[in-house]
Amino acid sequence: MHDFFLTDEDRAFRAELRDFMARELAPRVDAIERNQDFSTQTAVARALGEAGYLKLMFTDLYSGPLSAPGLTHAVIVSEEAAYLNYAFETTIATALSCAYPIHRHARPALRERYLTPILEGRAVGSICMTEPGVGSDSAGMTTRIRFDDSTREWVIDGFKRYISNAGEADVYIVWGITDPDLPPQKGMSAVLVPAGTPGLSVPRLYDFMGRRGSVVGEVTLDQVRVPEENLLGEVNQGFAIMLGAFNFERVILGGSGLGVARAAFDLAKDHAQSRVSFGQKLGQKQLIWDMVAQMSWRIDAAELLTHRAAKMYDAGLGGKDLMREASQAKLVASETAVFCSDRAVQILGGDGVTRQYGRVEQLYRDARALPIVGGTSEMCKYLIAAREMPAIRPNL
Repeated sequence: MHDFFLTDEDRAFRAELRDFMARELAPRVDAIERNQDFSTQTAVARALGEAGYLKLMFTDLYSGPLSAPGLTHAVIVSEEAAYLNYAFETTIATALSCAYPIHRHARPALRERYLTPILEGRAVGSICMTEPGVGSDSAGMTTRIRFDDSTREWVIDGFKRYISNAGEADVYIVWGITDPDLPPQKGMSAVLVPAGTPGLSVPRLYDFMGRRGSVVGEVTLDQVRVPEENLLGEVNQGFAIMLGAFNFERVILGGSGLGVARAAFDLAKDHAQSRVSFGQKLGQKQLIWDMVAQMSWRIDAAELLTHRAAKMYDAGLGGKDLMREASQAKLVASETAVFCSDRAVQILGGDGVTRQYGRVEQLYRDARALPIVGGTSEMCKYLIAAREMPAIRPNL
């Protein structure tokens, strides 16, 4: 790692965080992966919160030693967590993706009630966007949110799926259509729904090939009622809130991809330098050092793009001004994670597909989700192209 965009303070923070993860997360990764023990994750999340690491994005709430905390440091948290266990990183990244719009758009009383516990590691958040007909394209959203004038409540009806932390979250941000007569991007709103609200249920959890230990499932909203003040921002501003959340999430996912890629790369390098085959170290063979070289430059490219996007955000850029760079970071880092985990399996051979010989097979399974979650690689390419060709609209 060359971390060209990082300062000496950023590097010192990484070293401190790496020591923290070695103490708090590393001893628990087997319980997360093998036993799928979510309580283990919440214990580590609480430790992160108590240490102040979940407040890095929120400078008005942060009281630690960093002179200018921000997304750069949240990305480092994501990377170091994913290096050890991507399932745990998914849990905290989802919580932060929930905290982000609460911090920016919730009423002060709601911020105190729901944001503080998440950032202190005492609560878990979740975001509810995806539906059976809605992934990267929000235009097909069928969840409806209407206002009941008689009770001054928002009433939500809908069905969401692929929801991280479903059933474990203490609060959900739910997106839905508030004005069906407008285009979806202009008639969408977001509301806060506390866990335990009547009508909110989790009918099913998914069993994924990777990220074992993370909790992902379906959320049904049947005549769910929340107070008027639970609206985020203003009515029909949900799409703008979603875009801001996507930029944040995609840069964080750049850190996730870097962590998975680095873990696979380190295991592949160690094997290539120690395994003897046909009288030579494996890494001396051209086909192997070609793989190692390709992993190396891809990781550096992903790192540069991810840290650039994070630094741009910390400099005050956002919205459409960050959409291209956030998409590039997510695209390259997630594809790099898939490439490196695949090549690591190949370099390790039989050991790479066997659970008894380390975690390369786990990284291979974990990495495959990255080009899909938080906006597919195809959607990221569309967003990049759309910014590069402003005179036309590329055809989805």
